[in-house]
Amino acid sequence: MVDIEKAKKEFNNYVSKYDIKKGKIKNKVLHSYRVMDISKKIAQSLNLLQEEIEIATLIGLLHDIARFEQFSRYKTFRDIDSIDHGNLGVEILKKNNFIRKFIDVDRYDNIIIKAIKNHNKFEIEQNLTKEEELYAKIIRDADKLDIFYESAYIFWKDSKYEVENSIITPYTEDEFHKQKLISRNKVIGTNELDKIIITIAFIFDIYFPETFRILKEKDYINTIINQFSFKDDEVKEKIEKIRETANHFIEINQ
Repeated sequence: MVDIEKAKKEFNNYVSKYDIKKGKIKNKVLHSYRVMDISKKIAQSLNLLQEEIEIATLIGLLHDIARFEQFSRYKTFRDIDSIDHGNLGVEILKKNNFIRKFIDVDRYDNIIIKAIKNHNKFEIEQNLTKEEELYAKIIRDADKLDIFYESAYIFWKDSKYEVENSIITPYTEDEFHKQKLISRNKVIGTNELDKIIITIAFIFDIYFPETFRILKEKDYINTIINQFSFKDDEVKEKIEKIRETANHFIEINQ
């Protein structure tokens, strides 16, 4: 069995090396704990064994362990401007067998490593075992669900963004209505409208009914959209279509 309380203490010891009083670092600590809890809920919804639930919970706690070193080195959380934090997380856990601080046995190491490596990639790598793929999907769902929370209540909270003289990039709009995850790297000069739609399009890379159930219960899509004021009538109409498509997609996938 995995001693989650011990793992949490070790995690707290590790992050204490960084200035966790700073807003951005503190937010990543809180994000890690929320994703940990969400991962546990998703695993429980799949009727996994208790030890399997604990592995999913541990992966949730550790999935962003590289964020603290990333920000310390580069002063940014943007992978494109620094380093892939999934890959760095794997390096950190492997170095000097650091992973043993969080779990005593090694039979789950490949699962943990593969899940953390894949949690932030545009798509899951091929040739994973069914078990490795399962945990990769759990952490990807949990991470995205908390990004929805942060988008609704942290990133854009009370901003009352007034979106004016802006257009939706055709690629962004087309990919959304094809019900595809959207690559930021393919959207040149991403504007606020693109950012909203790219975030909402995370729903097209969600795997489990429990994740969709929580999305609907928390009403994240409407909360995000309602924080913006769209000046252009054509943009308003397009955003409402996106809202409708997103909420319908969530409804039918619960």
